[in-house]
Amino acid sequence: MRRVTIFGATGSIGQNTIDLIARDPDGFEVVALTGGRNVAKLAEDAIRLNAEVAVTAFDDALPELRERLAGSGIEAAGGTGAILEAADRPADWIMSGIVGAAGLEPGLRAMAQGTTLALANKESLVCAGALVLDTAKTHAATLLPVDSEHSAVFQALVGEDMSAVERVIVTASGGSFRDWPEEKLARATLAEASNHPNWAMGQRITIDSASLFNKAMELIEAREFFGLRPDQIEAVIHPESLIHALVGFRDGALMAHIGPPDMRHAIGYALNWPDRRALPVHRLNLVEIGQLTFRDPNEDRHPALRLAREVMEAGGLTGAAFCAAKDRALDGFIAGEIGFLEMAAVVETVLDRIAPQLPREMTLDTVRGTIAEAHRLADTVIGDRVAAE
Repeated sequence: MRRVTIFGATGSIGQNTIDLIARDPDGFEVVALTGGRNVAKLAEDAIRLNAEVAVTAFDDALPELRERLAGSGIEAAGGTGAILEAADRPADWIMSGIVGAAGLEPGLRAMAQGTTLALANKESLVCAGALVLDTAKTHAATLLPVDSEHSAVFQALVGEDMSAVERVIVTASGGSFRDWPEEKLARATLAEASNHPNWAMGQRITIDSASLFNKAMELIEAREFFGLRPDQIEAVIHPESLIHALVGFRDGALMAHIGPPDMRHAIGYALNWPDRRALPVHRLNLVEIGQLTFRDPNEDRHPALRLAREVMEAGGLTGAAFCAAKDRALDGFIAGEIGFLEMAAVVETVLDRIAPQLPREMTLDTVRGTIAEAHRLADTVIGDRVAAE
């Protein structure tokens, strides 16, 4: 029986992970579940899976969590320190599903015990790729990708020599505005950006999909995870969202990973790795699908992709600045302070201003400091734009 911990248990990744674990109750022993303010769901799943401890990230939500777990024998804890303590608890497999840079430190702490970390938190590699990989190496921890694109690349590389890889192509749905003329984008509203043509997701990820900032993050993540050169990584718009990534080899062959847009596939692959076991996902009918289409993402139309390339070339802590500035720019768009196209302009301005002052050494403290400074600069840039209107 494998001992597992799930960080971000009440989010989409966490819930899909729980779905798979609950289908095999004899195969897993749940150590810890962590979540945010949805303590009702956190407590419900902790009881269902008989977890050792349930942790909410918010101290003020702890009384409710304790009340809901009363009599269950399950420990309740709250706050950042409690999440880090949960990362220290021995487990064979840990899901890193916390959203944002908040997922970095728990992941680092988990890897320090030499366990397997399933990484769904893309900010960890974007903000601190070298630190994450060095930590995994130092403690002989196994790092497995859970983003569907990176899981697809990982699977396509099984049995292959990395020196034979010529290029990696990650696909993008194109988001809310993939069929819009470019001249219309400047007038895009929050409601329009929040409406994905393929599926329902959270507002922030849906807007990131529309701006392709999400794909920009994935390009940086791919560079870090697989040790690729920036010129080896491409993005292509694939409206059907059935091919998740392709790997091109020096003999001209392209290895594509095709599957339904169901995160349980990537999660299940990481959960069962190195085995490949049956999963409750839809089986594709290629005849019904009929055709697969692809479009040039056009980096002039989607400056987030161009900025990602600049970040990859610069390396170091530039990724942390990019990630933090992107989050603040998204906040500004949601708040109605800046327009859709201004998000990329804010990020670019922040990167230009912060570049001369970035520390050369990457540590957890310098990553935190870079994120804080990028937040401050982005807030200033957004404030200046608001004042100028």
